Amino acid sequence: MRILSKSKLIAFRQCPKRLWLEINKPELRDDSASEAAFQIGFQVGDIAMEIFDKDGSGSLIDFNAIGWDEAFAQSTQLLQSGQGPIFEATMKTEGALALADVMLPDRSPHGLRWQMVEVKSSTSVKDYHRDDVAIQTYIAQQNGIQLSQIGVAHINNQFVYPGNRDYEGLLRIEDLTQEAKARTDEVEKWIAEAQTTAAQSEEPNLDTGAHCSTPFACPFCNYCNRDKVWPKQPTSMLPRIQSSRVENWEGRGITELPDVPDDEINPIQQRVKTATLKRETYFDSAGAKAAIPEVETPTYFLDFETVQFAIPIWVGTRPYEQLPFQFSLHQIGANGKLTHHEFLDTSGHDPREKLSRTLIEACGPHGPIYAYNAPFERKVLTSLADQFPEHSQGLLSIHARMDDLLPIARNFYYHPDQNGSWSLKAVLPTICPELNYSELEGVQHGMAAVEAYQEAIASETSEERRKELHKQLLKYCKLDTLATVRIWEFFKGLGT
Repeated sequence: MRILSKSKLIAFRQCPKRLWLEINKPELRDDSASEAAFQIGFQVGDIAMEIFDKDGSGSLIDFNAIGWDEAFAQSTQLLQSGQGPIFEATMKTEGALALADVMLPDRSPHGLRWQMVEVKSSTSVKDYHRDDVAIQTYIAQQNGIQLSQIGVAHINNQFVYPGNRDYEGLLRIEDLTQEAKARTDEVEKWIAEAQTTAAQSEEPNLDTGAHCSTPFACPFCNYCNRDKVWPKQPTSMLPRIQSSRVENWEGRGITELPDVPDDEINPIQQRVKTATLKRETYFDSAGAKAAIPEVETPTYFLDFETVQFAIPIWVGTRPYEQLPFQFSLHQIGANGKLTHHEFLDTSGHDPREKLSRTLIEACGPHGPIYAYNAPFERKVLTSLADQFPEHSQGLLSIHARMDDLLPIARNFYYHPDQNGSWSLKAVLPTICPELNYSELEGVQHGMAAVEAYQEAIASETSEERRKELHKQLLKYCKLDTLATVRIWEFFKGLGT
């Protein structure tokens, strides 16, 4: 009988075919979409060790370094002796194995017992976390380990970092003791069924569906969809269409846009359908021009880049808080001349106070400030004003001057090549194709900007590499605001 890890049992819970592929065709995995999540998980795990092992007396079982046999032996010895805390305690039973994130000794008149804690990087307990803990509990109990408490430690998003690597309070533990202990029969059934699937000579014949992305994206989706015939004009391209509506249409055999009943979609969706089928651009130029006030100078165009840290690194910030580290600001002066201001700090220090001062100075005392999807910029400005009261007046003045081009695009413009989206990167090529994000080196989209910034501020990044990332980030953000300028000019009828 094969010994299945906890992660493979969770994979089976998501889809039996995924389990079979992980065992028999692991080379088909595509983990690119999950790499960032893995890195966050490692960071949270490292901090958990600091939180639960303040004096450094704990033991980490690293099976990669010592091998499975030694990992099992060391874990057994530590669990029997009561030495702790133990991190990544390795346990197995017939047909399954698991690594416990944290085991804390709990000595009482009842003898040695253990508090078992699974550490997660999310801000709440998910259903699959409950399955995870149920499996962990079952295997521990099969090894005769007495558990006094079982819980999931997740990120407390109300935690405010005080500095000096003090992360007390970052993790919040939800007690799942009774629930986990009550699921023994379920786990036994999962293990038996998973073993049956793993022993099959042929991969299970299962169609793709909603389970492919729930509770997380399956790394075998590309393989499973390799022979699927996709609609040429899928109904899902309609903007703001509910998945339940798409599923209803699919149940009625409606998968292509031309077959969607007109009386079941709203006017904007109808506009997208008509433009797509006729391959004609919809542009109410008079409406777009009227929606933008008369030209005032100076006129500004603003874009922020932000980062979210699962583990806060700057004093006064919270987990997953949206923190600006860069801005780009284009300005059209009274003479029509276009100038540019920018800010980017890749030192790793908190850049927000200096960013606020620089932005206030660059924006001057008057003139409209445009953004594409301005609620994002407004939210950043409000947060900065709250954090830095000495700059609140200037920041809130900028907030009051903000105008949004996205609603104008959505109401008055649609090109068939947008494929149902009014994002900046969908609209720009249809208006100003000479501005091309794909020609940028390195950073070509928002997520790449976040990754580049995190790499730039990492202590192990070389100075040469940091300078290159700095240059890439400046070029990317500058293009965002230049794109906003060109879209504004187009809607105003000023040409590009």
